[in-house]
Amino acid sequence: MHCISVIFLRWYIFAPLARNTANGPPTESLSSAETQGGDCCPPPPSSPPGPPSVMPRSLSGVDMRKRQQPHIEGRPQAPGHPRPNNCCMCWCGCCKCLWNEDRMEGSERTCTKMDSIEATEEQQPTLDEVVAWARSFELVMRSSEGREIFREFLRSEYSEENLLFWLACEELKKETDPTAIDEKARIIYEDYVSILSPKEVSLDSRVREGINLSLAEPNNVMYEEAQLQIYTLMHRDSYPRFLNSSVYRDLLDSKRSSCLDT
Repeated sequence: MHCISVIFLRWYIFAPLARNTANGPPTESLSSAETQGGDCCPPPPSSPPGPPSVMPRSLSGVDMRKRQQPHIEGRPQAPGHPRPNNCCMCWCGCCKCLWNEDRMEGSERTCTKMDSIEATEEQQPTLDEVVAWARSFELVMRSSEGREIFREFLRSEYSEENLLFWLACEELKKETDPTAIDEKARIIYEDYVSILSPKEVSLDSRVREGINLSLAEPNNVMYEEAQLQIYTLMHRDSYPRFLNSSVYRDLLDSKRSSCLDT
C-alpha cells in the first residue's frame, strides 16, 4: 500500500511537468516562426524581373505624314526629268504636278470676251471716224469703237440686248463646227428669243415661228432674218436718238477740242 501511494504521488507531481515538456518545442517553433515572418510557410520563390512592358503609342500627325509621304511623293527623280503626275485631282493646288502646271499655264493664255471688250475700249476713235458715224449707221456698226459707244447709249435706254443679239448672230455666222453651231444656236435662243428670258428681243410671230422650226436642225444662218429685223429696229429707232444724245455729243466735242489744242 505504501508503494502504491508513493507511485501515485510521483505521477501526480511529475505528470504535469512531462506534459509541459512535451508541448514546449512546438510552442518555441511557432514563436520563432511568428518572429521571423508571421507565417509558418516559407514564401514562394520570386520570379526574375522581366523587361518593362511598353504601351503602344498613338501616332501623331507628324508621324502619319512621314509615313504617308513616301507613298505620295514616290521615288526622287533624277535632275532634268519632270516630276510625274502622282496626285489625282489637284483641285486645291497643293502640289506641283504636270496637270496643275498645265492648268495654270492654260489660264494665263486664256483671253475672255470681256478682256477683248476692255482692249477695244482702250482704243480711241479719231475725229474723222466720229464725224462719219453721223452720216451712216453702217459705219457705226462696222467700227468696233463705234459699236462700243453705241452700246453705251443703248445701255442708258435699257435696250442693250438688241446689239448683243446682233453680235451673237454675227459670231454664229462665222462658225463652221456643227457641235459649236448647235451649242451657240441654243444659247442665242435661250438668251434673246425665249419669252422666259429677261433679255428677250422684239421679234414678230412669223420670225419666231421660223426660228422654232430651225431648232430641230440648227445652222449658222438660222437667225439671219431675226438679225436683220433687229438691225432695222436699231437703225430707225435708236440711231437717231444716239446722234442727239450726250454720249455722242460729248465724244464729238472732246475730239474737236483735242484737235484744236494740237
